[in-house]
Amino acid sequence: MLKISELSAKTGLTAHTLRFYEKHGLIQASTRSESGYRYYNAADIRRVEFVKTARSIGFSLEDINQLLSIRVDKLSHSCQEVTEITRNKLDEVNGKINELQSMQQTLQILLDSCCGGPERAIHCSIMEALDKDLFRNQDNESALQASGRVK
Repeated sequence: MLKISELSAKTGLTAHTLRFYEKHGLIQASTRSESGYRYYNAADIRRVEFVKTARSIGFSLEDINQLLSIRVDKLSHSCQEVTEITRNKLDEVNGKINELQSMQQTLQILLDSCCGGPERAIHCSIMEALDKDLFRNQDNESALQASGRVK
């Protein structure tokens, strides 16, 4: 049996994080002492490691709750349920990647359109593009071309 500080050292998670997971129903101490100390057994440690792994690859607390309920009662659940949770997470990650790539392209276009010199920023193309909100409803390059600022 481990106290929360020992579990923290063993798993690399802070005691605060472990309490947060407990508060959200992801983990639970097997027993508590009369003075309120949490004690964790080997099964609790494996559960904490499961949660840690799932969090590290991006699953939300809600996703992990679903996965834990499947983990506890595998006979009543299917691989299809696990696959659906995982596919939804992958779709979400791919959407974020696309959004980040779009942001990257926009930032690169902004940098490419600016001289970046020591001149005062009175006619800075980056500031003008941001002020005019050129990127709201247009693709990045055509927005800057429309402003006449692409080099």
